[in-house]
Amino acid sequence: MEAVQVLMDNLWVGIGAILVFFMLGGFILLEAGSTRMKNAGHIAGKTIFTAGIGTLVFWAVGYGFIYGDGNPIIGLSNFFYGDASAPEDGLTTAVDFSFQVMFALVSLTIAFGGFAERAKLSVYVIFAILFSAFIYPIVAHWIWGGGWLAEHGKQDFAGSTVVHLTGAMAALAATMILKPRIGKYNKDGSSNVLAGHNQVYTTLGVLILWVGWFGFNGASTFGVADGFFGYVILNTQLAAGAGAVAAMFTAWAKTGKADVPTTLNGALAGLVAITASCGFVAPWAAVVIGLIGGIMVVFSMQLFERLKIDDPIAALSVHGTVGVWGTLSNGLFALPALSTDIDWGQAGLFYGGGWEQLGVQTLGVVASGAYAFVISFIILKILDKVMGGLRVSEEEEIMGLDMSEHGSYGYPEQMALEEVKLTTAATKENFS
Repeated sequence: MEAVQVLMDNLWVGIGAILVFFMLGGFILLEAGSTRMKNAGHIAGKTIFTAGIGTLVFWAVGYGFIYGDGNPIIGLSNFFYGDASAPEDGLTTAVDFSFQVMFALVSLTIAFGGFAERAKLSVYVIFAILFSAFIYPIVAHWIWGGGWLAEHGKQDFAGSTVVHLTGAMAALAATMILKPRIGKYNKDGSSNVLAGHNQVYTTLGVLILWVGWFGFNGASTFGVADGFFGYVILNTQLAAGAGAVAAMFTAWAKTGKADVPTTLNGALAGLVAITASCGFVAPWAAVVIGLIGGIMVVFSMQLFERLKIDDPIAALSVHGTVGVWGTLSNGLFALPALSTDIDWGQAGLFYGGGWEQLGVQTLGVVASGAYAFVISFIILKILDKVMGGLRVSEEEEIMGLDMSEHGSYGYPEQMALEEVKLTTAATKENFS
């Protein structure tokens, strides 16, 4: 019976790894659909090859920096991790690594949201290596690898801080250095909408991410013995639904229109918000957490717009602002039976736990966010100087990164038609 249990646990986490990896397909559709047609092939391609880079780096050093024996700051063993061993209980090393690397790839993909439509391909390559080695693993060690925040009882069930906030802070550093896309802001300070080219792609991307999140959160139980993964999935679904509804009605109330991209970001906001707390809170609290996340993402997107921080796919709001809220929500709603009673931090403020857990969650957000931002900013500033800039030329940006960086369009027939139209219009103008 015990052998069957070990098998089922490994099978479930293995399935979870596949679901999380498939989320990259969701990110491809989300980012490509939210940006312009001339960059679609580039977005799809860079997601795949940076996933390859991230996998190799995480295998070589990233996993070891998180889970290796070391000190409260960094792990220092288990490099080049994974073999064919099959322990009598727990996960095999191969299944464990396969699940953990997917989280690193998701965080990396979130970070690249701040690079969209204007960064050089070479910058993606180098930053993928450094992020996967020295940024994500350090934060993950602090919280999940027995580091100093874990010692304080920091709660982050599946990664509102570790995955989402870390990626978002790297994205913030990137978009601040890269500056806004051409045409985003006018000289008088007003902004223009650089609309994405395919709302259906964006919607399908969000749906894929939503499904993948059941593995992201559900398989973070690392087993199936007591069926607790079902409870985690329930909370995940409730928060996502609440986030979508809250964002849609907030946008509707503000503009008179039920904006589709905002609704989609609301669903993602609900998912990000519940990621830290899905294994700690009651279902009613999951609804509240998702609702607040859905409202927050609307106002956060507007705030970044006013600050002239160009965030093409709302990564800063969805994963950053809401990632903070999701992490802090544990300090309010964590149930004693799912925290204090299992020696994972303290119960939330609303359950008699006092302010202690909220303080620990706040410390975790500030320390992790600051580390990810500062190190990303330093790395990107150095690359900016060494590489003669992070950004493609104005001509290349206007042409589109499909052609300037890869030599072909993601939509070759459509883009060829557009070029014919432009040529025809120019010819008519010359003869008129």
